[in-house]
Amino acid sequence: MSDIRHSLLRRDALSAAKEVLYHLDIYFSSQLQSAPLPLVDKGPAELLEEFLFQRLNSLQELQLLEIMCNYFQEQTKDSVRQIIFSSLFSPQGNKADDSRMALLGKLVSMAVAVCRVPVLECAAFWLQRTPAVYCVRLARALVDDYCNLVPGSIQTLKQIFSASPRFCCQFITSVTALYDLSSDDLIPPSDLLELIVSWIFEDPRLILITFLNTPIAANLPIGFLELTPLTGLIRWCVKAPLAYKRKKKASLSNGHPPSKIAKDSAAGDDRDCHQLYSKLHLSVLQVLMMLQGHLTEKNLYGRLGLVPFDHVVPLVEEINRLSDELNPLNASKEIELALDRLAQALQVAMASGALLCTRDDLRTVCSRLPHNNLLQLVISGPVQQPTHGALPPGFYPHIHTPPLGYPAHAAHPALPAHPAHPALPAHPVQTFIPGMTFPYRPIR
Repeated sequence: MSDIRHSLLRRDALSAAKEVLYHLDIYFSSQLQSAPLPLVDKGPAELLEEFLFQRLNSLQELQLLEIMCNYFQEQTKDSVRQIIFSSLFSPQGNKADDSRMALLGKLVSMAVAVCRVPVLECAAFWLQRTPAVYCVRLARALVDDYCNLVPGSIQTLKQIFSASPRFCCQFITSVTALYDLSSDDLIPPSDLLELIVSWIFEDPRLILITFLNTPIAANLPIGFLELTPLTGLIRWCVKAPLAYKRKKKASLSNGHPPSKIAKDSAAGDDRDCHQLYSKLHLSVLQVLMMLQGHLTEKNLYGRLGLVPFDHVVPLVEEINRLSDELNPLNASKEIELALDRLAQALQVAMASGALLCTRDDLRTVCSRLPHNNLLQLVISGPVQQPTHGALPPGFYPHIHTPPLGYPAHAAHPALPAHPAHPALPAHPVQTFIPGMTFPYRPIR
């Protein structure tokens, strides 16, 4: 590598960067012939940090991004694309990481703008394999570019739904990790919310793509994004009524009462957002109802909780804190709606095997929440044990009824009113996306 470095030092910065990509391609193409997962040696890593992340001005960087987009588009071997993308952008825990992440954000943003699917697919795999703290940085860069900087540019991001659903799934997961509604600044922008709801409502199965197309062990690594955005989306739906009420309360108490026009506009925006969260909540419940069959097919029913109980605990604590902060006398409707959604999500998640816990566990966790009839029914109602061959002896999910056991015309107190399946034209029975393996069962 020392000879290559001396040769690169004699070139201008952009030519040297292009040459590094060329040598990486040769190096990893050769390595992949002898090992399926070659390690990145110290030499190539040092060349990357010296010639790609340190020496370029703004114009050269833009030219490099175009070169990278074209390279990944033209490289026909997926394994080579993946290993080079990983060697370029996997965090190394050193001072080059900031430059690395900045360049990655610009590359993915450009790939969205010009619809470079290979780059988006590489980014999707990167989001699966990289610690969540870096994933939310990429999500924030994309949100800044497409929701904040240029009005109307969100439509460009919206169009990648059919081009790279795998990336869309991972983007949703990282965005829900970023915007946790813990403060007014961490409420998702309305354009972003509308984008994500439109994707999911068009086909709720989008959020299962990573789970369905990834080999999975029962024990998932800590500190990475979850396999699905289900937990984050449940958090959005449940906390939204309280978070928006808190935001409204803060705006009224800042000493500057809004004008009538501003007040009416804000009220209209809030109504739109609340309708979006209602649509999102319905889609999340539909996805949860699909999961028992998928978990069984993967031999993970009763072994893998896609809605981890240790994430439910802080969610309940946040709801309790927000309820106390808002004062039940002034936010009774919002508290009731939040708890209704929590109860519905908990029951359907338990029924499908996505949430592995007992009713005693839930009763303990939810004991300090304000009273809610639906939630009380979920945590203390009668139990009907489902028959499921995949469960070990003595184990059963503590639920009221089997997940898909309701007749199409029957109502259930812990689920929203839902018409029979033929009345749902928005979710036709069809193949999800041509060329992608995607097992599907219609919602009954």
